[in-house]
Amino acid sequence: QVQLVESGGGLVTAGDSLTLSCAASGRTFSNYAMGWFRQAPGREREFLAAITRGGGTTYYADSVKGRFTISRDDAKNTVYLQMNSLQPEDTALYYCAAGASLALLSSRRPSIAYWGQGTQVTVSS
Repeated sequence: QVQLVESGGGLVTAGDSLTLSCAASGRTFSNYAMGWFRQAPGREREFLAAITRGGGTTYYADSVKGRFTISRDDAKNTVYLQMNSLQPEDTALYYCAAGASLALLSSRRPSIAYWGQGTQVTVSS
């Protein structure tokens, strides 16, 4: 079992930056690829970014490519999402997830082993 706890969400103004963290406990964090998703009210959960075990490869959704950066620190059992140039349309509940591979996390029908509980990001105009 892996427990994932997100933090770092909040209320920001358009153009601001924010870094989300996801701390993992339980089974070996380094065994999992990690990803970030978000869900806005009335919309389906959306894949944002994923990173392989070891952190050698990352993959982003087109909607956030160039603005968001995913990284991981296996010594701290933590994955991060650096978000720049935030816009009101980025307002959502942000979730981290653990999976067997980057491909499974980023597929059109993601295969997720563990979800966090989410952290709210609200961007005002």
